[in-house]
This record gives sequence, C-alpha cells and structure tokens, in this order.
Amino acid sequence: MFNRTTAIVLIAALAAALGLWASQKYFGSVRHASLPQTEAVRLIEPRRTLPAFSLRQSDGTQLIPGELKGHWTLVFLGFTHCPDVCPTTLAQMSVAQKAWESIPEATRPRVLFVSVDPERDTPDKIGEYAHGFHKDTLAATADVPALESFAKSLSMVFAKVPAPDGAPADQYTLDHSASMVVLDPQGRMAGLLRPPFDPNVIAKDMAVLTEAAP
Repeated sequence: MFNRTTAIVLIAALAAALGLWASQKYFGSVRHASLPQTEAVRLIEPRRTLPAFSLRQSDGTQLIPGELKGHWTLVFLGFTHCPDVCPTTLAQMSVAQKAWESIPEATRPRVLFVSVDPERDTPDKIGEYAHGFHKDTLAATADVPALESFAKSLSMVFAKVPAPDGAPADQYTLDHSASMVVLDPQGRMAGLLRPPFDPNVIAKDMAVLTEAAP
C-alpha cells in the first residue's frame, strides 16, 4: 500500500508531467518544424529558462546556471543509498557517455547527478559515487529548500520517506522522479527523457543535438 508521502509525490509528478504534455501539445507544430528529430529525447518548445540556483559540486565549487552553458546536459535526481533506480540509470548513462567520447570536450554532452539526500550525501560522497560510474559525471547537492526549488523548476519532485517502524531513523529512503531533464547549451530546459532508457539511442540523440546546437 502506498504511504501518504508516496501518494503526494506521485500526484506532484503527474501534475508536472501533465504540464510538460500540455506544453508539447500546444507547441507541437512548431517543435516538429524547427527542432532536430530525436528518438528518445522529447524536445519542448519554447525552451524554459531556469530561475537562479546554486548547488554544491563534489569538488566544493558552486554550480550555478552559467556553469552549464556550452553543453547539452542530462539532469538526474537521486541519492547514493538508492537501491535500484539510481545505480541502474547511472550505469546506463555511462554507456552513453562512452559512446559520445569522440565528441570534442568543449561541446561534449554531460550528465549531472543531483543528490536530493543532503543529510547523508556529502559532496565528497556523491563525487565518489558518481565517478564510480563514469569519471565525467557531474555531481552536486544543496540544502533541501534549494533542492526543492531546483527540482520544481525542472518539473521534477522528490520526498523523504521515513524509516519503517522499529528501524533506525537514518534508514529512511526517498521517492524521486525517475526521468531525466535535458538542458540546452544555454542552460534552458529543452526536453525530457523517460525510462526505460536505451543508452545507445540516447547517445545518438545527444550527438544529433550537439551537432545542431545552439
């Protein structure tokens, strides 16, 4: 049975998905005419400028909107204690990252893993975790209010699920969006990737988008 937190997350995720669907429907004729054709990436038009945000990267530096410019970026929310979705997704993305290594570093697509569990995930820990899948994966986190604001700007959600009765309090888990958001080289929300993920198709799409940039 779903607990109340899970239900809230699902309702919020559905609302976010409906918002993106409505945007795609409304601007569909423009999108097909003006944007590259992709298989896995669902592009949206117009692209959405993100509000200001500041996340802490694994190397201790701040990740701000300007840091994401110049590359197509795939953003994924998760946490290092995640039992299945997070490691599976990052493993799949490592396959895609290896496939696009031939793209010059100056424009090569990037993967950004954002931990929504700052209570347990320090910058060092998320860096070690993300780089265990691929050395180029960016990793960042922030305090919960900043993470909530960032996730909301991407139409993504997360929520803490308390530990079961009788279990230690730090054995909680988190419900979070399993999709990935695609940011364009200007740092704007430009598309969405929904599971299941095919890393080879994703790599092909990102190569097409990179070639067609901006």
